[in-house]
Formats: sequence, structure tokens, C-alpha cells
Amino acid sequence: MGMIFRLNQSSGVPLYLQLMEQVKHAVETGALQEGDQLPTIRSLAEELVMNPNTVVRAYRELEHEGVLELKHGSGAFIKESGASRARLIHKAQAVVQSAVERLTFLGLTEDELRRVFENELAQARSERRLERAGRGKP
Repeated sequence: MGMIFRLNQSSGVPLYLQLMEQVKHAVETGALQEGDQLPTIRSLAEELVMNPNTVVRAYRELEHEGVLELKHGSGAFIKESGASRARLIHKAQAVVQSAVERLTFLGLTEDELRRVFENELAQARSERRLERAGRGKP
């Protein structure tokens, strides 16, 4: 399987959240691809020395977020849309990170950054609304 997840028992972060983050990170970096199968709940619980219910919780949450698809009897697979979505988010974080670094360098405070970002989101929302109205769609 080659997928090695490393959990930190003493970090104070719940293990299921650590597992979810590591699966998402593996998808974002391309280590896990669309259609890849994850380890079975039992094998992962044994490998990480944790309660199988913790793995179940992580897998269920990842399914809810659209990253995984749980197929009864055959296991957990990386969902197609989930993988491309995760890569897109990874790219978005890089874009935002560089913008934040530049604007912080120029002297903007965290509150000012947040305001600028919120304003841009609101602007984009109203522009989308106008576009839809122009096409006669609600």
C-alpha cells in the first residue's frame, strides 16, 4: 500500500482529525490519486495501533467532505471530484499565502486583510448575481 500515516498520540489533536488531515494532504500532494484504495479499517487500525472506530469516524467524515467514497464490502476509495477539489484548494492556499505575505509586508494588519478579503468576496458575489440576472436566471 505504501501509504504511511504517522499519528502523534500526545499532540492533543484528536486522532481521527490527524488521520483526516493526512489523507487530505496525501491527496493534495498527489501521493493519493483518484480511484486509489485506502487501507481497510482493520488493517489501518492495527498499523496505527488505534481503535477501529476512530478510523471509521475519519473515513466517514472524509466521505461526508467528498474526499472518499466508501463502497460496502470493497473498502474506501479516493473520490474523483474529491481529488481534483483538494488539488485546487492546495493551489488556492498557495495563491492566498503569497498575497498575504506581500500585503503583510506592505503593512496591512490581519483585520485589514480580512476586510479586504471579505469585500472582494462580497463584490464577486454581487457580480455573479448580476451576471445571472442578465441571463434571466434567478
